[in-house]
Amino acid sequence: MLIIFAGLSGCGKTAIAAELARRLGALYLRIDSIEQAIRDSGMSSKSVGDAGYCVGYAVAEDNLRLGRTVIADSVNPLQLTRNAWMDVAHRASVRGVEVEIVCSDRNVHRQRVETRSTNIPGLRLPTWAEVIARPYEPWAREHIVIDTTIRTVTESVDKLLRALQK
Repeated sequence: MLIIFAGLSGCGKTAIAAELARRLGALYLRIDSIEQAIRDSGMSSKSVGDAGYCVGYAVAEDNLRLGRTVIADSVNPLQLTRNAWMDVAHRASVRGVEVEIVCSDRNVHRQRVETRSTNIPGLRLPTWAEVIARPYEPWAREHIVIDTTIRTVTESVDKLLRALQK
């Protein structure tokens, strides 16, 4: 199975995706880590975003073909990238499940963005202004939505595990 996470920065998706990967023993692909490694390599920064997603798609497909469950963690803001992840699942002949993580309380979301840190050396986290200015297209198909305003990481993962069994 390919579990495709999406959501604005600071909504809690990385904490949930990582915990879900730990509990499932799944391969965890964090696009932020891939993109930062590309930046660290000295590659032109203007193409890092596209390259990061393309690397993620390839690594996901390789591991899906080996029978692994893969969790893809990224902002995934465009229908184009969401479709590309689903194409990976189709090519590997596995189920693709899309999960959108939201923080419906704007004040809570802002506080999280402004106070969080990262465990990826060199990664510059976006500011609140950058988070709210980022293009984020509405969803065109059914997907699982988890609101982290009202749930802890553990509660969110538990809810997600129940939804994945359907």
